[in-house]
Amino acid sequence: MESGSQTIRFGGYEFEPHLVKAVATEFEGRPALKVERDLVALPFDSNRLVATVDEPTYLRIVDVDFSDGVVEFDMLSTVPDLSLFKRAQGFMGVAFRIATGDTAFESIYLRPRVGRSGDQLARNHTVQYFSYPRYKFDRLRREAPGMYETYADVGLNEWIHFRLEVVGDRVSLHLNRQKNPSFVVNGLKGSTVRGSIGLWVDIGTVGYFKDISVVCR
Repeated sequence: MESGSQTIRFGGYEFEPHLVKAVATEFEGRPALKVERDLVALPFDSNRLVATVDEPTYLRIVDVDFSDGVVEFDMLSTVPDLSLFKRAQGFMGVAFRIATGDTAFESIYLRPRVGRSGDQLARNHTVQYFSYPRYKFDRLRREAPGMYETYADVGLNEWIHFRLEVVGDRVSLHLNRQKNPSFVVNGLKGSTVRGSIGLWVDIGTVGYFKDISVVCR
């Protein structure tokens, strides 16, 4: 049975939706959180793409004060056939150091749909870092091409193990339990040094999260 309460308890944590719709449910026989962007609370405009993506659309963990540490979960990204955004790539990941009032945060997310594309340029956009509100993907791509995104061998409709390690202004992302990181950011662009954690999704994506763990250091 799905639970649509405003506050959701799951896996030992309490969550609050922020500009997303979320329920605790079962998926493939396992408990999971189903999360998608709330298009009523935050409409999407394809003619104003940059202004209406990379926004604070996440399921925020209540009473977590995170600065350095590890965020870990399994995620599965789907793009419904009737998606409003035909170029949806399965945008899904994590927001961290979320400031009070959701005014700023850091994020790393995946675009699994392009992970195995035959177009190498598209593949190079599989993993993305951004810093809200000043450094969305488009600005980073213009000012530092290739530095804040990279390739990873992932795809839609499959479970991906996501492990983010944060130390100071350095972040490393390990995917599918690989020993070496798939992606490294040296020098986060935001000004927040601590805050909450959010399970992040964006336009055209229905995401599932399970086995969530946050360790603060």
